[in-house]
Amino acid sequence: MQLGLWAEESTVSRTELLDENRRLKNEALVLKQKVQQMVSLRAENNRLRELLNASEQLDDDVLVAELIGVDPDPYTHEVILNKGSEQGVFVGQPILDAQGLMGQVIEVLPYTSRVLLLADSNHAIPVQVNRNGLRSIVVGTGKLDELALVYVPDTADIRKGDLLVSSGLGSRYPKGYPVAEITKVEHDPGEPFAIVRAKPTAFLDRSRYLLMVFSAESRLPTIESEGL
Repeated sequence: MQLGLWAEESTVSRTELLDENRRLKNEALVLKQKVQQMVSLRAENNRLRELLNASEQLDDDVLVAELIGVDPDPYTHEVILNKGSEQGVFVGQPILDAQGLMGQVIEVLPYTSRVLLLADSNHAIPVQVNRNGLRSIVVGTGKLDELALVYVPDTADIRKGDLLVSSGLGSRYPKGYPVAEITKVEHDPGEPFAIVRAKPTAFLDRSRYLLMVFSAESRLPTIESEGL
């Protein structure tokens, strides 16, 4: 009789332990998920603080936008933002993250806009070396972490580590915004131009919250847009 009672109590205890074990595992999973969400939220808050600090340092008016889509075409670098013509967005508008220029608006709908990133092979921007004012053109290479400078004379004073900023020429991008940092300068004997590569200062592959810049320069019509 006592043996049977002991066996029954043992079975109940084992069942209770198994139930408790499952409950604790479920609670642990929930807690782990909450911790992951907190880590993600903390990282997002840090990025927003960086963006806020960057916007406070700008003389131009800005509008904060969220990246809500990425073009799946592997040969283009375009993204979709959640701001459009209803918020005053316009074609050609410069886009920044907390670190530097990301690209420009190429299409505007009432509540969204499409942005061409610096890395796209169809994108080009006039820049100058921040150290000495040397002017050049930066073009996209199709790689998110690499830009190219074109027609840089072999004797030009440009070196690895130089910061490139927007020159303001072309009436599209305002002057003085960080664009890229020189990562490679190669001289080919007998060639008139150096091979120069740079890395974007903006986080083209990860920034989610961006600044849309409203400046007098970016609203000026370009020669192409005037049809001249």
